[in-house]
Amino acid sequence: MNLNLKAAAIQTYDAIVIGSGISGGWAAKELCEKGLKVLLLERGRNVEHVKDYTTATLNPWDFPHRLVNSEQDKADDPIQSNVYDESNKHFFVRDKEHPYIQETPFSWVRGYQVGGRSLTWGRQCYRLSDLDFEANAKDGHGVDWPIRYRDIAPWYDYVEQFAGISGQAEGLSHLPDGQFLPPMEMNCVEKHLQEKIREQYADRLITIGRVANLTRGWHDRGPCQFRNLCHRGCPFGGYFSSNAATIPAAMATGNLTLRPFSTVSEILYDKDRKRASGVRVIDSETKEVTEFHARIIFLNASTVASAAILLNSTSDAFPNGLGNNHDIVGRHLMDHHFKAGAMGQIDGFKDQYYKGRRPTGIYIPRFRNIDARTKRDDYVRGFGYQGYGEREAWNDLYAVEGYGESFKKELTSPGKWAMWISAWGETLPYADNRVTLDKNRLDKWGIPMVKIRFELGENEKNMRKDMQASAVEMLQKSGFTNVNGFDYKYIGGECVHEMGTARMGRDPKTSVLNQWNQVHDVPNLFITDGSCMTSSANQNPSLTYMALTARACDHATQEMNRQHL
Repeated sequence: MNLNLKAAAIQTYDAIVIGSGISGGWAAKELCEKGLKVLLLERGRNVEHVKDYTTATLNPWDFPHRLVNSEQDKADDPIQSNVYDESNKHFFVRDKEHPYIQETPFSWVRGYQVGGRSLTWGRQCYRLSDLDFEANAKDGHGVDWPIRYRDIAPWYDYVEQFAGISGQAEGLSHLPDGQFLPPMEMNCVEKHLQEKIREQYADRLITIGRVANLTRGWHDRGPCQFRNLCHRGCPFGGYFSSNAATIPAAMATGNLTLRPFSTVSEILYDKDRKRASGVRVIDSETKEVTEFHARIIFLNASTVASAAILLNSTSDAFPNGLGNNHDIVGRHLMDHHFKAGAMGQIDGFKDQYYKGRRPTGIYIPRFRNIDARTKRDDYVRGFGYQGYGEREAWNDLYAVEGYGESFKKELTSPGKWAMWISAWGETLPYADNRVTLDKNRLDKWGIPMVKIRFELGENEKNMRKDMQASAVEMLQKSGFTNVNGFDYKYIGGECVHEMGTARMGRDPKTSVLNQWNQVHDVPNLFITDGSCMTSSANQNPSLTYMALTARACDHATQEMNRQHL
């Protein structure tokens, strides 16, 4: 392994990749496999696959607080502790050490280590379709995507065949099928709901979640062991992460230099060549400043951080930030709004149970605003549901009273079957939802602090009413009882699907990137993380980041070979 903990003796590479998460790992793999010498910069510590998954095989009783966050954790990490538990908090930043400014409430969840949030992501993988790529142009919200499904479909195929996505083909035009490994099996109550939905609705279906967990061995990884402890890091390589898949592939070429503890403060710009020339890096521990140079740069620091780096990269040519002469960088921040749906119980099926801990649930694809028949008058776009059926267990029965043998028997006997479904909804690209910098307040590396402003619009608020009501209706019509709708008052960022601050588009005046993810005014700078998204759709977005990254890497190397970059 070429692990460079100090400054490299030679500071120039063919390519620099900033960030080692899902998109950064893909960029490193693709560029290395195409023969480029690549420097991969990560601001956090190194995490070695298997070796550094220190909690992966521990039992709940092996943890001091039995996986419950302590009051000290909640005080020290008011944002991150809503996401982590004792088993994986080492994969999340400390809020006190990495503050930011919330102009409105926004949960910025981060993992600063090699692999980034690819170690802790939810692994749901769904393709976007032309329903999504054409939405902005058709309803007038945002700018038109510069690509269509036909442009990205081969790259979805490509990344799925490497990452390994299990799922069931359903033949929906608005949720295209992929290159699937065998699907996981639904349990009896989920199958019951599937059958009832098919009977009751002509426009809806239930399928098993499409997930980056391997149902059979794949590229020397896996298969998944059905432990559902993915957020601790998987020593079996049973799910896709940079550490298990893309970074080892990049390392195998001999072309990768991985440099952890490398905080990128800005991208350097050569005004004579009208190209990015390199990056300025602050050692995360010693604060020593170093510059590295390359012919092309891939910025994959994640949506908020990538916008912040661009905004902090000022020069005579770009006084407001690199690629930001039209005040677009940082704007149109999106996330998926969720935490609205319903739950209910059902009698029967008492002689049936399930085996293992399946690491995915069921999925109900979008069924609103698909066509004229499903058009709503109160909102545009739509939502999909994720959910699961299960039998009540001891941890659902905290309020049960009793003691002794009968009490223990009640706690350890499977209870009623219950079903939970919750919607993930699309957020429109509002210009005032944005990332900016406060240059009067600096972090401990001397970098301006990030400010975030994010609010839902009336469109999302109206959608949430339908998200809850439709869930209640489906469960009631399917024979469930004690059905309760919920809306847990989502706060921006909680879905950890932030995107959109350096969007793709056709016009440099209204977008930051072109159809190849190149900054319009800086053609050797590519951005393929969530910041590139022009609209959010309602599907989990990481698969799209992977496909756009592979596509952009292919274009970048072709342009380099033509001496255009």
